[in-house]
Amino acid sequence: MSTPVPPPVRASVTAAGVGDLVLDRPSALNALDLTMVELLTRALEGWRDDPAVRSVVVRSSSPKAFCAGGDIRAVRAAALAGDDAAVRGYFAAEYALNALIAAYPKPYTAVIDGYAMGGGLGISVHGSARVVSDRATLSMPETSIGFFPDIGASFFLPRLPGAVGRYLGLTGARISGAAAVECGLATHYVAATELPVLVEELLAGAVPEPRPAGHSELTGLYEAIDRCFAPGSLDEVAARLLAEDSAWARETLRTLREVSPMSLAVTDELLRTGAELSLTECLAHELELACEVSRSHDFAEGVRAALVDRDRSPRWERRGDGGRHPFMPDGVGVEGS
Repeated sequence: MSTPVPPPVRASVTAAGVGDLVLDRPSALNALDLTMVELLTRALEGWRDDPAVRSVVVRSSSPKAFCAGGDIRAVRAAALAGDDAAVRGYFAAEYALNALIAAYPKPYTAVIDGYAMGGGLGISVHGSARVVSDRATLSMPETSIGFFPDIGASFFLPRLPGAVGRYLGLTGARISGAAAVECGLATHYVAATELPVLVEELLAGAVPEPRPAGHSELTGLYEAIDRCFAPGSLDEVAARLLAEDSAWARETLRTLREVSPMSLAVTDELLRTGAELSLTECLAHELELACEVSRSHDFAEGVRAALVDRDRSPRWERRGDGGRHPFMPDGVGVEGS
């Protein structure tokens, strides 16, 4: 007799009328596959107009990860098989979930402990409250896998203070929970040791109390970020980072030299246009772009290097301008296939 497989999302309603969504796919760090997206959507749609449900809390069963992103390996496999319908179906369902959360008529609180990356931000940032712990790590790492920050990132990243959104979107930099509160990606901060009590209070109907996060690794960098990632071309960003001549600038340059040059160009244009669009328009634009980029060499190669073979040595496609990379010294090309 086979053992029943538990669902990757557990949905229930507490005695206090709180919809409790528990992400429970720990072996995959709660990477959102289509089943999880559908289960989350079904629960939220069922509770939206139910007077017995007053609010929603989404959390993880594992302290290691809230949600480490979308199930991008499955997307790559579908794209390589030429299954465009499956690729579009996944992204359309995920982005519709993001829009549902953003427009949700009831308080929606995400409790982020551990990793929240890519799609993990899509099911948290658009909610009314984002509680992060001192173990939380947030990022939009898509340029490192030949993709671009999606799930509405073209809407929320340009709206962060100064040039922080451009910096996070291009580099995929990982930031702490304290930094997330400081720059506006999160709304509340709590020590991980206090999370069990906080979750119990939330499930009993309490509203999270704002708590200061204190200084973070970003605190002393805002002026440098604004100088280097201010409006201008990617070549100008590279020149500014070289002129900055600090440990942070050198590390940032190193990172930008390693990610997909195609992704950098796509991401930069996406963030520029997204600053003038609504979330609905951003998600529609991202859907068409996701279907296109998922068929690219860099996406297949980036996911291969990061998640399939895990050799961390992607060979990015040469650009049409002779293989030049905006963050490499003149004359240094990008490896082609």
